[in-house]
Amino acid sequence: LLIQYPKRQMGNRMFQGESSHLPLKLNTAGVIPPIFASSLLLLPVTVANFTAGQGPEWLTTVTALLGHGQPLYLLFYAAMIIFFAFFYTAIVFNPQDTADNLKKHGGFIPGIRPGEKTAQYIDYVLTRITVLGALYLAVVCLLPEFLIGYSGIPFYLGGTSLLIVVSVTMDTVAQVQGHLLAHQYEGLIKKSKLRGSKRR
Repeated sequence: LLIQYPKRQMGNRMFQGESSHLPLKLNTAGVIPPIFASSLLLLPVTVANFTAGQGPEWLTTVTALLGHGQPLYLLFYAAMIIFFAFFYTAIVFNPQDTADNLKKHGGFIPGIRPGEKTAQYIDYVLTRITVLGALYLAVVCLLPEFLIGYSGIPFYLGGTSLLIVVSVTMDTVAQVQGHLLAHQYEGLIKKSKLRGSKRR
């Protein structure tokens, strides 16, 4: 989202209004929705394993229906991933706080009034982004299940494992780039200090 800041006057100087962007992630929730969904779906299976066949008959039926690769399992898995994606995004990102911070610092979204209207617009955009993010999560997590269950292709990583590996890799790359950039700046600062001391 484009954020505009008005012109400011400091002393006799007039500073041009700046513009920046409010970053909204496609997948704000990360790997939390698939983890929660798989944990809840594995709960009946875990309980059934503890009873070792001595439990009620309905528990055995539920366990059979919610087994890996079963249509009901896939349906519940996708529905829970989508639900938890929205649920976790609502907990992590608060549009009202963001709108209040923008208003406090003089920022605004072009064409949208600051305050409540900005919060509603951010919520509107975030909801649409979360729909795409939740569907993307569901597809990534269900694809290995389909490959294993229906096509017979041996696939040793589940969707959740893939997401964790990718997110950790991206985080590591970002940290390495940050360290490299910091070292470049350190080098520039040392060079400028050396040049300054030579001029003296």
